[in-house]
Amino acid sequence: MSKQIQYDRNQPYNQLPELPPPDDKVVTVEILKAVNKANKALAELKGLAKKLPNQSMLVNTIALREAKASTEIENIFTTDDELYKALSGNDEGLKGNAKEVLRYRQALWKGYDEINSNGKFSTNLMIGIYHQIKEVQDDIRPAQTETTIRKRGSGTLGGTIVYTPPRGETIIKEKLDNLVTYINDDKRFSYDPLIKLAVSHYQFEAIHPFRDGNGRAGRILCILLMIQKKLLDVPILYLSAYIIENKDDYYAYLNKVTTLNSWKGWIIYMLKAVEETSLYTINKINEIDNLFQKTYLLIGKKLPHIRKETVEQIFEQPYISPKKLLSQEIKSINTAKKYLKQMEKLRIMAPKKVGKEIIYINLDLFNLLSET
Repeated sequence: MSKQIQYDRNQPYNQLPELPPPDDKVVTVEILKAVNKANKALAELKGLAKKLPNQSMLVNTIALREAKASTEIENIFTTDDELYKALSGNDEGLKGNAKEVLRYRQALWKGYDEINSNGKFSTNLMIGIYHQIKEVQDDIRPAQTETTIRKRGSGTLGGTIVYTPPRGETIIKEKLDNLVTYINDDKRFSYDPLIKLAVSHYQFEAIHPFRDGNGRAGRILCILLMIQKKLLDVPILYLSAYIIENKDDYYAYLNKVTTLNSWKGWIIYMLKAVEETSLYTINKINEIDNLFQKTYLLIGKKLPHIRKETVEQIFEQPYISPKKLLSQEIKSINTAKKYLKQMEKLRIMAPKKVGKEIIYINLDLFNLLSET
């Protein structure tokens, strides 16, 4: 048995062990059973997404839910109404929580594009995601930044230090380099990708490389790892839903890895998160697709001049402005307004005034996405 390194929550954890952990800590019968269930659900999700005629129709909506949920974990809340209104038009100059959520979504897409282009994780990829999330230009925490993780809440233990991450740019860079190597090298570290996901997520959280936004960056990296390992083609896994519902367990299992070198509970927790959110997303995709088919048939019967591409556009997100509806088919604002008003008469869309502009909400899609 390997000797556990002495850990003091009040001191920087510069002795955070490098990856990989001992095999007997991360490959057990219970973990392998959980891996099989998670992989089965994830494969079903990937297959279902491939059958859709237009994946982008769903990627935006699912990715937006993930962005909203992930920021809620960090106690950044916004209403669906604020968020979708922001997305309906120009989001420049946005302030507050809606902007935080939109930046998360932008960071997810930035990382997705880079993984698809390069196929590899890198420290620069992680820094780029952090820059996008926080809209800053600083990089890894400098040595003089005394970052600590404190217990949330207002009780007697509220504000108590529960963890102090490694400190010093050189140390943090070394640990990030080790993490990147562990993720990318599937020959030397040939674990099931989902075990690697759980281990990597812990390590990133433990390194805590940035001044802020580490939790959100870490959850984006989970999704990108699944893309890199070909477990998903597009970022449609609503992973943060499970973490919100089981937030206390999330932090408790993280802490047990640090203090007790106990990996099993944490890995099984993350595998369960993948399994349950895969099943949740499968259900949500089916609901959205069923609603799309129903809407498409109704429009085809009542408004045959409106093409399928336009119906897909009103499903990319619940709110849309006439300007956003412009396409090869709809080339003028007046035509876009006319089509939206025709769909309003069928009770598919409803107008809403935002500032000086009238935008339109896809009522059934909005209600469907607002369900938890």
